[in-house]
Amino acid sequence: MTIFSKIIAGEIPSYKVAEDDNFYAFLDINPIAWGHTLVVPKKEVDYIFDMENKDLGEMAVFAKKVAEAIKEAIPCKKVGMAVLGLEVPHAHIHLLPLKNEGDMDFKHKIENPSPEKMKEVCEAIASKYKG
Repeated sequence: MTIFSKIIAGEIPSYKVAEDDNFYAFLDINPIAWGHTLVVPKKEVDYIFDMENKDLGEMAVFAKKVAEAIKEAIPCKKVGMAVLGLEVPHAHIHLLPLKNEGDMDFKHKIENPSPEKMKEVCEAIASKYKG
């Protein structure tokens, strides 16, 4: 069972912003920007491009709805999307609020994000999600 499956199952706490029957979205605990959100399928698949076409398409639509909520909640020009997938063997998409292209630099993390601020950001995005 991956760490993301444990988060989905509620075994590990998360800042959940959205969920449906097949997907789960939560704030990255090591964000590179406020609002940095991960979108994961509930079904464990290591590599995003090993997902069935139908599931991958549905994940993209779910991610789009989450991105729309992020854009409403966090001041930004656009919400960027990245698929890296090397650090956790569970397919996932990173959604990041962007003011410029440099905001997508994964080497720059927010140092010690406070739980209060994480909760505030989570609630702001969750309140804008229109599943």
